[in-house]
Amino acid sequence: MKNLSLHYMEELWENDLKTRYPNGESKDKDAFRNYDNTARDTVKEFYRLNHINQTYDFVLEKEREFLSLNRKQMNLWEAVEFLNTLVDDSDPDTELDQTQHLLQTSEAIRKDGHPDWFVLTGFIHDLGKVLCLFDEPQWAVVGDTFPVGCKHSEKVVYPEFFEENTDSTKGLFNTPFGMYAPHCGLRNVHMSWGHDEYLYHVMKDYLPEEGLYIIRYHSFYAQHKENGYAHLMDNHDHQMFEWVKKFNPYDLYSKSDDPPDVEKLKPYYEELAKKYLPEKLRF
Repeated sequence: MKNLSLHYMEELWENDLKTRYPNGESKDKDAFRNYDNTARDTVKEFYRLNHINQTYDFVLEKEREFLSLNRKQMNLWEAVEFLNTLVDDSDPDTELDQTQHLLQTSEAIRKDGHPDWFVLTGFIHDLGKVLCLFDEPQWAVVGDTFPVGCKHSEKVVYPEFFEENTDSTKGLFNTPFGMYAPHCGLRNVHMSWGHDEYLYHVMKDYLPEEGLYIIRYHSFYAQHKENGYAHLMDNHDHQMFEWVKKFNPYDLYSKSDDPPDVEKLKPYYEELAKKYLPEKLRF
């Protein structure tokens, strides 16, 4: 695990998601990523580390460490180019950089005629992965997300690994509601730490609420695919999750090896950034 690049790990994670949640219109799942047969073992080890270490106290520590947003200031395109430094030659199927991956998502959304804030959300939704460039471990950057401070749902991938999480020995945290009230709303729930939660805080003052829900919960598969945490959600969460569900196919199934013309598209996204975002974003 230590020697794998984040780019390689995120491709394994996304391939695993496509196996768990296949799209009927997509190509055969065996064609998505042609890794050797150790790939699934690598994903399992990733989730073992994730589930052991993502405790309530760990999440609070990371919130204190990163949510002052004092690491770096960048405009949107600088942030995207910064993210591009994650690319290496470990992906066996594609040579596309992060910018092109983001553009494939956002351009698919734009092609279907969705609002421009939705297009921008598609373009920026993975920018939180800059955490890797701030020396965060992979299991604290990508992967499925879930609430902490309450009992882990069996709907979370590889739930057996939570047995080694120290929160599993704390009585309150082993109840369905834990430290939360029934239907308290996800705004009152601490989620496992990763690129979703981090980018939400970077963007929370700038995008429509629907876009912020997409950013914050697009990796929360235990709910938007498995309905494992409805007991913590309020009616407003359920309404907003319709946008999360609408976004998910664009996130997982828009990638191909047909590269977008970055220089041609760049002026459109620069103008879109001016409409919604400040000149400099704080990371």
